Amino acid sequence: MPQPPSRSRVYWRCRRGMLELDLLLRAFMEGGYDRLDARAQAAFLALLDYPDAVLLELLMGRAASTDPEVTRVVQSIRATAAP
Repeated sequence: MPQPPSRSRVYWRCRRGMLELDLLLRAFMEGGYDRLDARAQAAFLALLDYPDAVLLELLMGRAASTDPEVTRVVQSIRATAAP
């Protein structure tokens, strides 16, 4: 089984073409990523493969994933970003 990428590589993958996504994902990396178990971290990495437009729709709550693990990670990201 391959090793998961380092935290710095994951952080780098969070850099997107949209400021809104950059802010949400950076906040999550700083306040929630380390609390995820290995399965949820894998779901987060899968989420980073989504196109920016789809990812934004998921994180804004305007779309839902069919993958329950991705949904759980999206909820965690949204909770981290909530005031």
